[in-house]
Amino acid sequence: MSAQPLLSVRDLAVQYRTRRGLVDAVRGVSLEVEAGSVTALVGESGSGKSTVAQSVIGLLAGNGRIAGGSITLNERTDGVTDLVGLSEKGWRHLRGRCIALIPQDPGNSLNPVATIGWSVGEALRIHGWKDRRKIDARVIDLLDRVGIDDPEARARQYPHELSGGMRQRVLIAAALALEPELIIADEPTSALDVTVQRTVLDLLDELRAESGTGILFITHDLAVAADRSDQIVVLRGGQVQEAGPSAAVLTHPQAEYTRTLLADAPSLASVVERTPPVVDAAAHPLVEVTRLTQEFARPGRTPLRAVDDVSFTVARGTTHALVGESGSGKTTTGRSIAGFNREAQGVIRVGDTDVTALKSRRAFHRTTQLVYQNPFASLDPRQSITSILTEPLRNFGIGDRADRTERAAHHLELVSLAPEIGARHPHELSGGQRQRVAIARALIVEPELVVLDEAVSALDVTVQAQILRLLARLQSELGLTYVFISHDLAVVRQIADTVSVLQRGRQVEYGAAQQVFDHPQHDYTRQLLAAIPGASLRAGLTETEVTA
Repeated sequence: MSAQPLLSVRDLAVQYRTRRGLVDAVRGVSLEVEAGSVTALVGESGSGKSTVAQSVIGLLAGNGRIAGGSITLNERTDGVTDLVGLSEKGWRHLRGRCIALIPQDPGNSLNPVATIGWSVGEALRIHGWKDRRKIDARVIDLLDRVGIDDPEARARQYPHELSGGMRQRVLIAAALALEPELIIADEPTSALDVTVQRTVLDLLDELRAESGTGILFITHDLAVAADRSDQIVVLRGGQVQEAGPSAAVLTHPQAEYTRTLLADAPSLASVVERTPPVVDAAAHPLVEVTRLTQEFARPGRTPLRAVDDVSFTVARGTTHALVGESGSGKTTTGRSIAGFNREAQGVIRVGDTDVTALKSRRAFHRTTQLVYQNPFASLDPRQSITSILTEPLRNFGIGDRADRTERAAHHLELVSLAPEIGARHPHELSGGQRQRVAIARALIVEPELVVLDEAVSALDVTVQAQILRLLARLQSELGLTYVFISHDLAVVRQIADTVSVLQRGRQVEYGAAQQVFDHPQHDYTRQLLAAIPGASLRAGLTETEVTA
């Protein structure tokens, strides 16, 4: 390694102008990224991680400004560049060629009217590539390197035609186009299933090893940071809580906050305190799925079979998990159970209701509710929280206005939110608070079954742990039955009683959660388990050290 780091951040301070005055988002943050190494910036939502990343690449929001400190980049060709105050022309010269960003949200980062190939090749065109054939060949190679199947066909498709995991890989391919010296990876794998996550992180490791690229890795997941980083900087409230070599910080954390993050990481420790329910073997299961097959029509093409001959049962008061990679059929199965997919073949029974035979599903949705992955997208931004919670009651004609308002306040308390939250709007809440509201909305009509579709995947580990404990408590108190959809096997292990493992629409393994996790029978299940991050840390920590 060179004597001078590739990236040096010293005493960085960042402020945002708001209606309430200046907000100090980052205060005195210092870190370094060496060429060929990974520095992980770890913390909860709102800790300042992304603000630091945006400062390094010159993409702070319009109301943000660097109030103090320095950021320098030690380029191989042009020497040391001071990034604070750099002109837009200077940034255009650096971005893509020297510094690249892998953003977190592909939904907001890919042009919906541009093909995948055009988006991946954009950096090449900006930096002077003229030969269309060379650009196309480079794009195909990049898509292949990030594990996208049939890259020639995918390059002609549009973002809405790809899964979330595939769109994220497209963003990574675009960032790698010019093999930059520094990559800022802002939660690049938080929405990916574990096997795809491992593929993507392996790819970043290969690039780092081959070309000496330095990586500033933004994450809330200490298990990923443990596996992939050389240095760790732990942020909270815009300030550094702890920093140093990853092995030292994670095996002997000095800050209480770091110990809390370790204790809450689902792949490192148990985050749900629950006693498995006692199931009456003679009792009729609440959910019976028999030979479920679900196809979707495609004009001019063979129908897409998303679910193929899947069967399982869910006992009352228990949690059944549907796990698998993106495209495995998890969400389709869950939506079919919740009555949102039409023309399913096979039989789905919830209680005494044959869901597949229903003509009208309105009454059924009083007994079965769905909680979506993204609470911000599923909550009406124009309504107050109280209005959002009372809407299902209005739709079903339950109670008068006073009764509905009282129920809304009660359900806010039920999910550990203060009643005064009811006067706010979704944008005024944190991600964890919004997910609690989404859960409260599902519960307010007193359903028997709740289908949770990746309900904690977008949350940082401390909030995730809180929501999982909340779900366990509500299940115990209210006798709820859950179908829990997740790509995160570490989370599933904490909350599920039974598990179905899905691969390309087929169920390859089904049984009690402990049996599936401890004694997997199918190679695909073993691959999923092997891909859970944090193996290096689990090997080096005792249970006492993790939960201290």
